[in-house]
Amino acid sequence: MLRMGHRIGRDKRITTHVALTSMALGASGVFMSGDEDGRVMDSVRRARDRWAPGFSVEYSPSWREVLGRARSMGCAIAHLTMYGVELQFLLDGIRSLVPSRGLLVVVGAEKVPRDVYALADLNVAVTHLPHSEVAALAIFLHDVIGPRGRISDGPRPVLPQLRGKLSLPRGPSPGPSGSPP
Repeated sequence: MLRMGHRIGRDKRITTHVALTSMALGASGVFMSGDEDGRVMDSVRRARDRWAPGFSVEYSPSWREVLGRARSMGCAIAHLTMYGVELQFLLDGIRSLVPSRGLLVVVGAEKVPRDVYALADLNVAVTHLPHSEVAALAIFLHDVIGPRGRISDGPRPVLPQLRGKLSLPRGPSPGPSGSPP
């Protein structure tokens, strides 16, 4: 996932939420471009270290370089925009791209340069009305990857509860009596 055009002081909360949504809904990592924001990067890395250690977090000053790297690796590029074609019409094709080529999903912060619309293989819309990029990314990832969150692959696995909350320290699995085997 590429979060392009981050602006310090304006986008820190949304950029953080875009990265956390990517992590929670099955993306393998996030690139951030725009203003280099060490606080946002550190925040996302701390969450990654606690919940999803395999998730990569990188900064690149150039979104063009990230798109070029993705293209050179054969990845398809999907740009989320309200001006794109509705996700429902592209969903089967996008799902087939993920295992065969890989997919870089692009989400803008500031006004997205016109070049991005041309460089993307797909300009995808979840709706044609103004909306949050976090919402668009969540819907996109949920529909493309499926409703699988990262429940138990971090150092503090979550034990799903109907009431309350519980995360367990990583360690040996309890035996049938509740004590370690």
